[in-house]
Formats: sequence, structure tokens, C-alpha cells
Amino acid sequence: MALLELRDVHTYYGNIHALKGLTLSVEAGEIVTLIGANGAGKSTTLKTISGLLRPRSGEIWFDGQRIDGTTAHGIVALGISQSPEGRRIFPRMTVRENLEMGAFQRVMGPETDADFERVYALFPRLKERLGQNGGTLSGGEQQMLAIGRALMARPKVLLLDEPSMGLAPILVEQIFDIIKDINASGTTVLLVEQNALMALGIARRGYILQTGEIVLHDVADKLIVNPEVQKAYLGG
Repeated sequence: MALLELRDVHTYYGNIHALKGLTLSVEAGEIVTLIGANGAGKSTTLKTISGLLRPRSGEIWFDGQRIDGTTAHGIVALGISQSPEGRRIFPRMTVRENLEMGAFQRVMGPETDADFERVYALFPRLKERLGQNGGTLSGGEQQMLAIGRALMARPKVLLLDEPSMGLAPILVEQIFDIIKDINASGTTVLLVEQNALMALGIARRGYILQTGEIVLHDVADKLIVNPEVQKAYLGG
């Protein structure tokens, strides 16, 4: 059984049918990427998994348990956390306080101390700015903080929504290297990303999403050389 699975999920915004029978799976230890144009339903998919949106029909399973009726904070407690699109850090709180918010459901102690150290090892720049307000960080630093905050929940699955958005190319490469490191340390990753080439370069599998429907699914190596994918998403 997959670690995370969506089965025929339909999600609406009012009368707008945003996800139309979405079915996908993520195995333990994988990086899986979800690729599509603006408005395809990528962020909606992550919000539905996280419990921020409730599907009107269909099922979501995580680690052998059905979770589509679970609260958002309950889903975090089960082992899914998200770094959202646009970072959404707390600008008036310090870097340290932002990271602490990621662990808000946990008891502070040796285990969380180890997780702070893990975040500092991944993002040394954050350790240099622990007392600085999040809103004064650069865009790249804020993205690091958003990912670090999500990691402080010690997730089994990390949901990443557009981690490269608005970043300089050199920072994009750095962020993607860090995502690989996070995965190598045992965290499963579901990655939403408009930079399809970078995403497919680190993912094991990919799903192509168009107007709320999966139109193609394959291993990443095959998607990269697929003529339709190249034309639509890789500038081929």
C-alpha cells in the first residue's frame, strides 16, 4: 500500500469543480512531483491533502488510515506537513519563533532539539539569523524558513508548493539540492513545481495535471523525454 494515496478525489471552490476525480499515490521514500500550468489544481491538491479543503467525494489515505475527514491540525499530527506557496511565514516573529511554530503540537525536549539542529544543518543561514524577524529575510531565506518550519513537525510526508517561486537561479539549485538531502534522510516528498525540468530532475515519478485532472503519469526519466511534456512544460 502507498504511504499517501488519493482515490477519485473531487474538490470544489463553491460551484467551481477544481479537482475532477484525482487519483495519485506516493510511496514511502519517494520524491513525486505534480506538474501543471497555473490554475491546473496543483495547490488545490496539496490543500486537499492537508485538510485545508475538504473533498466533496473520493478518499485520501495516509499510512493505512483514511484522512479526508480529519482536521488540518490532526493531519499534521499524523505526519503530513506543508511548506505553502508564497512561504506564508510569520513576518513579525523571529526565525526561531517561526521554527517553533512548526513544532507547536510537540513537547519541547531532546527530540525537538535534534530537529532544530537538523534544520540548522540544512539551512546554516537560518542559524545565523535566529533573532531576526522573518519579514526582514530575503526571499530565498524566507523559503528556507518555510521549509524548515514544516520539517519541525517531523513529517513522514513533506508537501512542497512552488519552492522555487521568485528565486534567483542559483538559489533554485540550492533549494533543490536541499530537497534531495531531506528525501535522502528519510522524508517522503510530494513536490508541486512550475519549474518542470528541475522537478523531474530530482523526482522518481511525476503526474501531469490539467484543469483538475491527471492526464499523464510516468517515471520522471520518461516524462523528461516525452515530446508532449517537452513542448508544454520544458520549452521544447
